[in-house]
Amino acid sequence: MSTTKPVRKAVIPVAGLGTRFLPVTKAMPKEMLPVVDKPAIQYVVEEAVSVGLSDILMITGRNKRALEDHFDRVPSLEATLEEKGDEKKLAAIQESSNLGDIHYVRQGDPNGLGHAVLCAERHVGDEPFAVLLGDDLIDERDELLGEMIRVQQATGGSVVALMEVPAEAISAYGCADVTPVEGESYVQVHGLVEKPAPEDAPSNLAIIGRYVLHPAVFEVLKETGPGRGGEIQLTDALQTLAKREGEGGGVYGVVFRGRRYDTGDKLSYLKAVVTLACGREEFGDDLRSWLRDFVADGAGVPASAGA
Repeated sequence: MSTTKPVRKAVIPVAGLGTRFLPVTKAMPKEMLPVVDKPAIQYVVEEAVSVGLSDILMITGRNKRALEDHFDRVPSLEATLEEKGDEKKLAAIQESSNLGDIHYVRQGDPNGLGHAVLCAERHVGDEPFAVLLGDDLIDERDELLGEMIRVQQATGGSVVALMEVPAEAISAYGCADVTPVEGESYVQVHGLVEKPAPEDAPSNLAIIGRYVLHPAVFEVLKETGPGRGGEIQLTDALQTLAKREGEGGGVYGVVFRGRRYDTGDKLSYLKAVVTLACGREEFGDDLRSWLRDFVADGAGVPASAGA
């Protein structure tokens, strides 16, 4: 059993420009896009807090002020809602400002995920820490991050989240070469390839946006040159750690088979909104009923589509 330090902190990189959602992201961070009635970033913060990671660092960039404002208090709005006796809305806005101890640091130049993680070094120090990407929303009913933390504590290495994807889709992800660990539910990662062609992929296990990292990753990132896309890739640093023995060495994977919602592109984002909205107690039944009628009637389909 490893005697590694406990995982207490979460890092959430949010410096991306969100170009796939232009023009709405021209003035609004993509992380603030609403998923039903909360911004996407709040789901990610809630996930971290749910496993005890209430010390959160966001790696931000320009035009991200709305993120800070969302997690801050608005005394005037709170007072107005209190005067009106609207306790439900008051509780909703107070929830976001009471989630945890949230800090912010600017990335400066957007030089990739590896560089964003390196920006967290001073805040994290010499402790293992979690990294959560805002494009991936993990259903709160399914466990992932807590299991990853347990694996990190047991192995003393770094842990990535993996998910099976169709072979033809692997080129959109980082891909892992793994072997089972006898008697355990997790796997050992021997190599990582960033966005391989399907014929070159070592498996159909894609890396999704959750990591629990040993602080040794910082020194490796400092020595890691630009990789794919001219950016510092976190997968390149993890490739080095996967081959390292001793303190901070070894990379392991938890294969996630639960519900994951990808908000990284327009169609997947819309699917995430509809899926989560259908599960809401107050209007889920009505929405599902409406959707059935909408699809059955062929509503919304241009006339030319059926020609």
